Amino acid sequence: MSVLIKPIITEKMTADSELFNRYGFYVDPTANKLQIKEAVEAAYGVSVEKVRTMNYGPNRKSRYTKTGIQHGKTNALKKAIVDVAEGDIIDFYSNL
Repeated sequence: MSVLIKPIITEKMTADSELFNRYGFYVDPTANKLQIKEAVEAAYGVSVEKVRTMNYGPNRKSRYTKTGIQHGKTNALKKAIVDVAEGDIIDFYSNL
């Protein structure tokens, strides 16, 4: 399985990428910072200076139905914020 799941493309991350050369990715929850660094460098051909990670636990919900209480949860997530070197750019919108 790949370490990188998908890039985070939001207004906040787009502003960070333009101002500070920071890019966000959803990553495999078992991946460490060195694996994330190697995966980004291999996939996009940039040099990574710093990697910060955030673990998000699952959101749990329960609802009351005719058949009783139904419990559910979302999947746990891990996000990585990657700082790339000055002058390097990751283009998510190119159709290569």
